Amino acid sequence: MTFSDITPELKTAMPELRGRLLANEPLGPLTWFRVGGPAQVLFTPADEDDLAYFLAHLPGEIPVYVVGVGSNLIVRDGGVPGVVIRLSPRGFGETSVDGDIVSAGTAALDKRVAETAAAANIGGLEFYFGIPGSIGGALRMNAGANGAETKDVLIEAQGIGRDGTKHRFSNAEMKFVYRNSGVDPSIIFTSARFRGRITAPEAIRTRMAEVQTHRETAQPIREKTGGSTFKNPPGHSAWQLIDAAGCRGLRIGGAQVSDMHCNFLINTGSATGHDIETLGETVRARVRENSGIELHWEIKRIGIPV
Repeated sequence: MTFSDITPELKTAMPELRGRLLANEPLGPLTWFRVGGPAQVLFTPADEDDLAYFLAHLPGEIPVYVVGVGSNLIVRDGGVPGVVIRLSPRGFGETSVDGDIVSAGTAALDKRVAETAAAANIGGLEFYFGIPGSIGGALRMNAGANGAETKDVLIEAQGIGRDGTKHRFSNAEMKFVYRNSGVDPSIIFTSARFRGRITAPEAIRTRMAEVQTHRETAQPIREKTGGSTFKNPPGHSAWQLIDAAGCRGLRIGGAQVSDMHCNFLINTGSATGHDIETLGETVRARVRENSGIELHWEIKRIGIPV
């Protein structure tokens, strides 16, 4: 699918824009699943001020979506109308330390934040070592692993509203719940500050090694996957419900439920966005029929189905 090219009008309306605007840019290569259609416009802002300028001058009727490293995302095959904003490590990927506080731009990988903390003998952020995403997604999703989550360590986050206004959010104002935040979805997070605790370096390294070993032995990290597909229902593990419903190894087209971990879907090489989403919906239906429990997507899905 090809969208109309609106980049000339945007560039005319934003003469001071420093970031990059691309029309009909394929999004599949930017996601871990490697599927999906193009963005009508892909915008990569130069920095926070450039992003604020862009949003302040973008017509309100044009939809906006934000993607990070694409680890927890299905882009549908019809592509994404409007503007997809991708924050790059160059403008939003810095990490730094002050005492027991770690600051990070939201394009910084979760793993890098854990490594930055470890290098400064700051414990408590080791769980990020096992999350294959960026800090922006961690803030939006209250990302967690190995018994800890973002709400346990966040001091505050900074973001920009749809009108270009900058905002700060305390931990309480983030309204964290399991795998979600209550902040207005139109806010684009740009940076965050986390508090850990000064810890013996060997203890931190041991914990990080445990996190890495768990990932390598329990998750299909070498595959084209999107990470954990469904949220764990209260009192249950999603993978156990999926396994009990007979879905381990289930395939639709080029998409498959992982044999290693049932809550992971994988692209075996030829999957479309439709294959992966259809497989997920099939799993949800079978779990509902088998156990009466409704699974809810943890992976984000954007764009037009085909």
